[in-house]
Amino acid sequence: MSSPIDLGPWPPLGYAAGNIDRAAHLRGDKATLVALEQNPGAIAYIIAGDLVVLGKTGHDIVPTFTPAEARALKITGEVFLGTLQGAGCFGFWVDAADAENLKQRDDLVIMDLRAVTSQGLIADSHLDPIAEAKSLLSWHARHRFCANCGASTTITDAGWRRDCPACGTQHFPRIDPVVIMLTVDGDDCLLGRSGRFPPTMWSCLAGYIEPGETIEEAVRRETLEEAGIVCGEVRYFTSQPWPFPSSLMIGCHAQALSRDIVIDRNEIEEARWFSRREAALMLAQQHPEKLALPRPVAIAYHIIRQWVEGEIDLQPSRQRPSKTLYSGANNA
Repeated sequence: MSSPIDLGPWPPLGYAAGNIDRAAHLRGDKATLVALEQNPGAIAYIIAGDLVVLGKTGHDIVPTFTPAEARALKITGEVFLGTLQGAGCFGFWVDAADAENLKQRDDLVIMDLRAVTSQGLIADSHLDPIAEAKSLLSWHARHRFCANCGASTTITDAGWRRDCPACGTQHFPRIDPVVIMLTVDGDDCLLGRSGRFPPTMWSCLAGYIEPGETIEEAVRRETLEEAGIVCGEVRYFTSQPWPFPSSLMIGCHAQALSRDIVIDRNEIEEARWFSRREAALMLAQQHPEKLALPRPVAIAYHIIRQWVEGEIDLQPSRQRPSKTLYSGANNA
């Protein structure tokens, strides 16, 4: 009998600490917002596209600035994020071109947020407000004009709404819901590879939820479309805000009702079944072929680990989908 694999303590899920009070009731209170920003304890995060601007003092990386320090960096947008440990918390936007110029400064570090997170350069407590700031500010950068009439819109409600002065339409921030799922069959799980992954990387299948579709329907459809596997029971696990640019990852486990893989190579590069032990070795970075899974910051790690540790019991007899659910799919 093979020896058990020690995966160590369960790591935190990235961007999901939930430690910020969004204080939505203050967004329309301009006097209070001004007072919060002028308070000596106020903090600011600075975003530049997919990059995050960090302070540097000697060997120390500092993720926050004062609002005054942020404003000195030629910011082009501002939002109120809420309060963090009682202090006002704000997000500021710097254009990509200006961020390139800032890279010349010795007192700043400007990096892709994925790299900042994967390298553990800042405390996990800062990832939640940074994700909020990045998602919200990215939405503003992409929605400067009214989708109804095409006129320029203005920022209001402390950055949580854009109003069109021409037709009166109000626009609110949007997120893209994505299902990400581990399909299992007994002691085997289905993993796939995207063409953009490193050569040894495998992960859960994933896809956007379509209009008029439930989470369960999206899990079954995406698994069938990408890998040709029919799924039955679908069980929700947990979710994760994913600020690239602004998605909500909805993690699930699904019960496989078939085994033969038929890959849609327009969607993924490869898919295969892995044993529970193989998945455990990948989580522990001990796989003999150096195969790897996403880091703990990603929800895929947690979905797979939950199953590896035996905490998911899906029953193939439950919630069988009707044939009409998948008869029209490409790989059916």
